Amino acid sequence: MLPQNTLLHAHKMKLRWFVTLSTLPLLGVVTAFGIMPQTAGLSASQYSVVENIELPANTENLATDSVYWRSDRVQRGDTVGELLRRVNVQDPAADEFLRRASSARSFRQLRVGRTLLVEADDMHNLLALRYTDNDGNQVQVLKDGTSFRVTEQVAESERRVFVQTGEIASSLYAATDEAGVPDSIANQMVEIFGGDIDFHRDLRRNDKFSVIYEMSYVNGESAHKGRILAAEFVNHGRTFSAFHFQNSRHGGDYFSPEGKSMRKAFLRSPIEFSRVSSGFSRSRFHPVLNKWRAHKGVDYAAPIGTKVRSTADGVVSFVGTRGGYGNMVTLEHQGHYQTVYGHLSRFASNLRRGQRVSQGEVIAYVGKTGLASGPHLHYEFKISGLQRDPLKIALPDGKPISEAQRTAFSESTRDLQARLSLLRNTRIAKLD
Repeated sequence: MLPQNTLLHAHKMKLRWFVTLSTLPLLGVVTAFGIMPQTAGLSASQYSVVENIELPANTENLATDSVYWRSDRVQRGDTVGELLRRVNVQDPAADEFLRRASSARSFRQLRVGRTLLVEADDMHNLLALRYTDNDGNQVQVLKDGTSFRVTEQVAESERRVFVQTGEIASSLYAATDEAGVPDSIANQMVEIFGGDIDFHRDLRRNDKFSVIYEMSYVNGESAHKGRILAAEFVNHGRTFSAFHFQNSRHGGDYFSPEGKSMRKAFLRSPIEFSRVSSGFSRSRFHPVLNKWRAHKGVDYAAPIGTKVRSTADGVVSFVGTRGGYGNMVTLEHQGHYQTVYGHLSRFASNLRRGQRVSQGEVIAYVGKTGLASGPHLHYEFKISGLQRDPLKIALPDGKPISEAQRTAFSESTRDLQARLSLLRNTRIAKLD
């Protein structure tokens, strides 16, 4: 009797032959191609051809000199020598020239963030150095034989005027970003309309703005933050307009169409953007003392180190530490007005008693010194020594256009008023 494994193997072999024979008619065509005699397709004689092909000469490796361009940004504390070493330039003669030559003075006054473009050879010697100086001029150092010379090309400057409109959906900055308005221009809108609009609390969805501003460009690049020429802001149905007017030899200011100053004597807030964490109140539960007491100021929640601005022109009457206020600054304004800034982390450098400060000038930084449960600014507004609510009190206006300048103001702003009117009508037409 055959073993079980042998019977199983024989059974499998029979099954394979059966499958093969039953499928042969279906595979006939394929089989015909598969078994074609190899000599049927090789009737022609086969032979090999060997031919010498000359390759073009590799001229790249024949070059005896090569140059490269590299660039690097100026970092804080950099010298031109350190920059050259970072881009692998090792040229004592160039270092000596850049350190001593009066014509290379621009390279000893490098501004952080600017770019230097360097050309050097394969021996790490300097061939050329390009830089845009503080005036926007293109300054270049060129190797001339065994020495160096400096050339300067005067900057090409131009003034461009932009017109933009936008609508508030969530925040002012989101709207200005959507409209393509730079943040610096958005900041100026806050400063211009800040006496009439509390941008912490008064913004509403569907508020609208139109702004005409100018930007200066040097060699095709923006040179400074720009300036608003005219702006209009519709806040909760109220329309505010402002126009820039050069009312003195030293500068200009913003005025309403009637010539009223847009710049209040006091800013509504000493911090540009924050939130009110605790308002003015006759009775508030103190989070540190755990008891009810009056809160005769406004608290602005902000990270430690946030800039604190003077809300008006004034004189420093106190700078130091005082009880629950912690680090504190007190300013005197126009005789009977006084502002207080408490819980500060530090003061502006060289701030001292008796020093004059301007509206918007940084005087200190947010902290949590004194009786503070977290980082914030405590701000008080006093009239004749009594605290008043700075968010509700009517703030005094700045000086209006004088009668002598009223005609000049009307003439200089006529075109801007027409543009704002056109923007307003265009916006209304879109809504219709």
